[in-house]
Amino acid sequence: MSTKTLIYIAGPTGVGKTKLSLEIAKLFDTDIISCDSRQFYKEMNIGTAVPTSEELNEVQHHLIQHKSIHDKYTVGDFEKEAIQTLDFLFKKKDFVIMVGGSGMYADSLMFGLDSFPKISPEIRDQIELFYKSHGLKGLQELLLKKDPKYYTRVDIKNPTRLIRAIEVCIASEKPYSSFLGKEKKPRNFVSKMVILHRPRKDLYERINHRVDQMIEVGLIKEAQKLLPNKDLSPLKTVGYKELFPCFEGKEAIQDGTSKIKKNTRRYAKRQITWFKKYNNALSFPADTEAKVIYELLTT
Repeated sequence: MSTKTLIYIAGPTGVGKTKLSLEIAKLFDTDIISCDSRQFYKEMNIGTAVPTSEELNEVQHHLIQHKSIHDKYTVGDFEKEAIQTLDFLFKKKDFVIMVGGSGMYADSLMFGLDSFPKISPEIRDQIELFYKSHGLKGLQELLLKKDPKYYTRVDIKNPTRLIRAIEVCIASEKPYSSFLGKEKKPRNFVSKMVILHRPRKDLYERINHRVDQMIEVGLIKEAQKLLPNKDLSPLKTVGYKELFPCFEGKEAIQDGTSKIKKNTRRYAKRQITWFKKYNNALSFPADTEAKVIYELLTT
């Protein structure tokens, strides 16, 4: 059995993962790998709640702000790069910390990607045409019909994710969710999962407060600079997509801010649903002392 261990610190956005990951990493004297898909891109700082420069200096971080929004970076690319990073770190470390709320990316590193049927160009063109004529709402309704189970887990505001799932449903004539979690690739390390949780009311208040703080420190200005790139996939995410219509005179900034809060709360709810599948994870209240968690991870 491998003596190398990847410790995944998970939980919904705003729960307090960054703070705990830093404390745990210091106790293990090790590095942190980010699996937050929103934090891969160097042009996006405030709206993705990237750790501060002070926090990044406290512990060596990997796979964070290392790509441009103009780069194509898939979950498969992440898996390959993260495995290479782990192989390098495990030469000197017995433990490495992974932190982030993007469950699909975390799964790719811990277990490997699931295998899906090949999608023909005809099906791909068919779904693209459907999207152009029926919009996001049409994609949502079609996925709900073809795979209600996955509909409850996916970011229904993300057309790329919806299109991918629908393509698989049509190509295979099976639900997209039926392909998930089927195969586990062999890894030369073991994975342990720590899931943080807070009372829903407390979590939502923290999310609302964090959005207010983002606005105060310059999210509006950051998003304005990114407006010319609004159609790029990385920018179709909470914290930016709600503000773009405001800059085009379609909505007030206050309305955009309210939508960021609402969509972030919805995103957190979907994350909570995703993390429920980890039956062997250790679950802790978010204010649990790092030392307590550290001791349980090392016994």
